Amino acid sequence: MNKKPILECYNINKSFPEGIQTIQVLHNINFHVSEGECIAIIGASGSGKSTLLHILGGLERADSGDVHILGRRFADLTELQRNQTRNRNIGFVYQFHHLLPEFSVLENICMPLFIRGIHQKKAFQQALPLVHQLDLFDKRHKKPSEISGGEKQRTAIARALLPNPACILADEPTGNLDAQTAMQVFNTLKASKQMSLVLVTHDYSLANKMDKIFELKNGILSPLSDKK
Repeated sequence: MNKKPILECYNINKSFPEGIQTIQVLHNINFHVSEGECIAIIGASGSGKSTLLHILGGLERADSGDVHILGRRFADLTELQRNQTRNRNIGFVYQFHHLLPEFSVLENICMPLFIRGIHQKKAFQQALPLVHQLDLFDKRHKKPSEISGGEKQRTAIARALLPNPACILADEPTGNLDAQTAMQVFNTLKASKQMSLVLVTHDYSLANKMDKIFELKNGILSPLSDKK
C-alpha cells in the first residue's frame, strides 16, 4: 500500500557566495519522505546536509525549486501559515539542544503547545507521559543548567515529539552524546511507526538502522541503500 508523502522537494538548488565565487551546495535535489519512513542523510562536513534539512523544514529558502509538506507548497503559504505548519507538522532536533535557559525542563518541552495557545496545566498533562518515557520526571522542574548533556538532548527530543508532528528533522542529534545515550536518543526518535524521520548523521551504525540512506556529495543527493 502506498503511503502518503509527508515532505517532498523538487529541483532544489542552493548556493552561497564565498569571496568572489559562488559555491553551489545543493544541485537539483529531488527527494521525498513518506508517512512513517525513516531516512538517513550522510555526507562530509560542509556538504550542505544542514542546509537541505532547513529547506525541507521551511526555515531557509532555496534559490529555486519547490518544497511541499502534506501536499501543500511552502511557497504558497503566508509567513503565519508557514509558522503554524512547522509548529504542527515538523519537529526539529539539533546537535545542540537549544533549550531556553530561563525555563524548566517541563516548560521547555511544552513550548510548542504554549505557542499554540494551550493552557499551561493542559500542556503539562499532555507532556507527562513523554516525560516519564524519556526518564525526565525527576528533572522536570530543573533548569537546563542543572541537568546533564544527555538529559538536555532528551528534553529537546521530547519538545520535538510532544506536538505529534508528521515528521522529525534531526541534525546530528547524537553528535555530542556517549554511545549508550546516543542509542537511547535514536531509539526514541525511531519509535513511532506513523512519524517520519529524516536524520542527518556521521554515524554509519545509526544510518544503517534506517529504511533508506542517501549521500550528499558535490551538491548531489544520491541513494546509497534502499532496505526492504
